[in-house]
Amino acid sequence: MILNERKKYLQVALNNNPFEAGEIVSNLPSSDRILIEAGTPLIKIYGAGVVSEIKNIAPEAYIVADAKCADLAQREVKMFAKLGVSAVTCLGVAPIETIDKFIEECGKNNLDSMVDMMNVDDPISVLKNLKLPPDVVILHRGVDETEFSRDKQIPYYQINQIKGNFDALVSIAGGDTIDEVQKAMFNDADIVVVWKAFYQSTENTANLAEEFLKEIR
Repeated sequence: MILNERKKYLQVALNNNPFEAGEIVSNLPSSDRILIEAGTPLIKIYGAGVVSEIKNIAPEAYIVADAKCADLAQREVKMFAKLGVSAVTCLGVAPIETIDKFIEECGKNNLDSMVDMMNVDDPISVLKNLKLPPDVVILHRGVDETEFSRDKQIPYYQINQIKGNFDALVSIAGGDTIDEVQKAMFNDADIVVVWKAFYQSTENTANLAEEFLKEIR
């Protein structure tokens, strides 16, 4: 695992376009507790090469390729490994064989494996069927869920269930306010993913990042 189990991290997701992504990355404060995510929309619209553009701006940064792999894990992991990322994501709803291969390939390529449990009601049951646990389990409330199912909650209670049974860090995605970050930290999350706030305030990126980092201890 590249990540330090004793640290708490802020993951900034880049989802719009390369220009705005470059602005945000350029203005982020220097911190080993900030992870930069090449978001799924960014990769799908502009191609995997957008990761290289981020890498050029922040060569020492920890970059997550949010590929949401669902099949052909070996090919996807190798592709992103060549582009210099630190971690790749796979869907928890993917076939168990795919997730196993994904975790194996991440290990071979010295990448952190992240499994996204969006739309998985019982992450524990998925994890129990794997040969090895991933480095990071993502508990994720999707954007559409947030907008159209207002009562859908982030399953904070699952954080300690996972950490109590598996050697894995837990990331929380789907919250974007200080209050939600505080809840994630209170429930012992290791990583908190944010994105909307940074696009709403690109000129104030540094201060915003520092504000979030204060809540992540």
